[in-house]
Amino acid sequence: MALIDKPDRARQLARAIASDLTLYHEKEIIEGIENDTLFVVMKEHIEEGRTLFKSRVTPDIFGLNLYDRAIVDVLVKSKGHVKSKIW
Repeated sequence: MALIDKPDRARQLARAIASDLTLYHEKEIIEGIENDTLFVVMKEHIEEGRTLFKSRVTPDIFGLNLYDRAIVDVLVKSKGHVKSKIW
């Protein structure tokens, strides 16, 4: 399988991985936001997703930080309604 070398396609992949994390780990995400421990609680899952993303894109595309942006845009922003001391 060819590596993804187009930013738009890579962005879609990153957002899909982040969406899957949101779908499968919602309880952990909510608790992490409420307790300001999101990145501690989700570290293993986020890193698993990062490894998957890295394996599917070219090094140049990986260097654009599209995965990290997707984590913030999809995983964090989608939970903006959760009560937290961080916002």
